[in-house]
Amino acid sequence: MDLSLSAEQQQIQQLFRELAKKEIRPQAAEIDAQAVFPRALFEKVGEVGLFGMRYPPPEGSGADLLSFLLALEELAWGSLSVAAVCAMQALMGTFFVQRFAEGELRERLLAPALRGDLVGTICMTEPGAGSDLGAIATRAEEDSGVWRLTGQKTWITSAPVADFFTVFARTGEKELSVFLLEKGAPGLSVGRSIEKMGVRGSPTSEVFFDHTPATCLLGERGEGMGYLKQVLVPIRLLTAALALGTARAAFEEAREYAAERTQFGRAIARFQAIQKHLAAMAIDLEAARRLTYWAAWRAEQGRPAVTEAAMAKLFSSEAALRICDRACRVLASYGFARDHAVERYLRDVRFTLIGGGTSEILEINIAKGVMR
Repeated sequence: MDLSLSAEQQQIQQLFRELAKKEIRPQAAEIDAQAVFPRALFEKVGEVGLFGMRYPPPEGSGADLLSFLLALEELAWGSLSVAAVCAMQALMGTFFVQRFAEGELRERLLAPALRGDLVGTICMTEPGAGSDLGAIATRAEEDSGVWRLTGQKTWITSAPVADFFTVFARTGEKELSVFLLEKGAPGLSVGRSIEKMGVRGSPTSEVFFDHTPATCLLGERGEGMGYLKQVLVPIRLLTAALALGTARAAFEEAREYAAERTQFGRAIARFQAIQKHLAAMAIDLEAARRLTYWAAWRAEQGRPAVTEAAMAKLFSSEAALRICDRACRVLASYGFARDHAVERYLRDVRFTLIGGGTSEILEINIAKGVMR
């Protein structure tokens, strides 16, 4: 596999790198401190086309998977909070609407969402159903031709600001279906915001349904799990890309600090203890990048990539945690202070251990994959 980027991929990478450098990173600390949805930056990302990258023309640009990951990596380098809400919008929050909505509904929701004017999200996790989606208890029942949902979801990204919700609900003992609900629907309520350690600019809440009428059934009844499997690879790889961007930011700050900070009359980068940290960080970062790019390449070639994407997500998120921890060690007491971004990176990066599948679940899935 050739890991060199095409001219178009380099242009996309540079576009989002400049956006992150000039507009996102300068606001990252404030977004974290205030714990508010970064709407202006969200809309800016929509303007430059991220939300439609994975969808075909005329609504999207039909970019390849690696280009999408490169863009997300740059956003995460700027702020994982911004990158997280944008990743939700660009894939899970709009995927089922793009795939199944038609006519007036499609025009009313999809185009504005891809511009960043509307916010979409997906509701799967429940208090009793996280990794085990088969335990979903939210149910949908048909009443005079209208599907009505009753239940509770939790850990729903962007729920407090969402204009529409893609909801997984049980329509039979062993079947899950996908429904579209819109803000303001009777019986739909967004609960408390969950106070989180990191990615504090990505609001996360509970969502409740009380005999709530769905706008429509998305796709075929009972096909929810099958549809989800179609986006499993990009979901895991986008999480790997988010981890990569955060880890790269931490590594760069540690490297710069080591070159400038002096102790005992010389830069601490000249001490072997610091060099060992920097070397380990560089190795982890490069290995994570290559594993992620390789999995994306396999997916684009139409080759099996479910296990490879799980490997990339698992390794990248765990490596990113190690990198952010080492960065804090290099900065020593300053790595414990809010004045330096590495403290935020260490808090934020733990999000990537959970999103897209926990490390523990992925290890099981990978083992099953290599034994097939």
